[in-house]
Amino acid sequence: MTERITIATRQSKLALWQANFIRDQLLAAHAGITVELLKITTKGDRWLQASLSEVGGKGLFVKELERAILDGQADIAVHSAKDLPACLPDEFELPVIAYREAVEDVLVSTLGDLASLPHGAKVGTSSLRRKAQLLVQRPDLEISPIRGNVDTRLEKLHRGDFDAIVLAAAGLNRLQIDIDGCFTLSVDTCLPAPGQAALAIECQKDSMVLPLLAPLADPVVATCVLAERGISMGLGADCSLPIAALATYDNQSSSSNLMTLRTLLASENGQQATCTGTDPKQMAETAIANLMDQGAAAVLTELKSK
Repeated sequence: MTERITIATRQSKLALWQANFIRDQLLAAHAGITVELLKITTKGDRWLQASLSEVGGKGLFVKELERAILDGQADIAVHSAKDLPACLPDEFELPVIAYREAVEDVLVSTLGDLASLPHGAKVGTSSLRRKAQLLVQRPDLEISPIRGNVDTRLEKLHRGDFDAIVLAAAGLNRLQIDIDGCFTLSVDTCLPAPGQAALAIECQKDSMVLPLLAPLADPVVATCVLAERGISMGLGADCSLPIAALATYDNQSSSSNLMTLRTLLASENGQQATCTGTDPKQMAETAIANLMDQGAAAVLTELKSK
């Protein structure tokens, strides 16, 4: 078993928080090991002029971290699970999906909550999932793309580029950012992205570090996220499609409770499916079949053609 682990990470404040958090968990679990960070600026961090759906999708944040692992510069990479493409390259696996924070999105505005925003207010988000769901509630809003890290987006809001912006609650909580005018959007209003608020550790299959990662595993979170990612995988989705999914256990225990999976293809008509079960793969397949019965295939074809 190796006594040194190198973590590949992006250099945003949130990415560094996540990498340092995992480093601390590893150090607490294993006496005598060394954990270092390899800080990388990815193409996704450099390209801020357009939405991810226009410039290559979530892989822009991942590929260079994976390359560092393949080149032997790093052993693992730490990601926000929602930032991972639905299908990983064959060489990689996710042995740890854990440490889930609040899954909700939040709307940040000095003008009030979603219902209180003035007619035609300009709301910043580059997420098609968020855009589609916000417009269901408020079709009068002007939804405009916004890129950059949390601080950059808040600065754009404060200087008046937007009347409101939408962020993930988990990022604000992890960075301990307390903002006036921060309003939680319930999952009924804005169902989160698959994997939202969970951390994922990626490494090569059969990596020597797998035994060191084992104590960090969380079967409950991993099972929920596996079901959610099954929706993205089954629909061939990346950030160019407005897919939402959330799986939960009633009592946060996978040993004695059924899991509920809520899914949404956030189109004009909003195809939705909810199912329960214990097998995440089977549940995802059931939910996808339900969405397809509602006409999701035609919607997906139309969305992918835009």
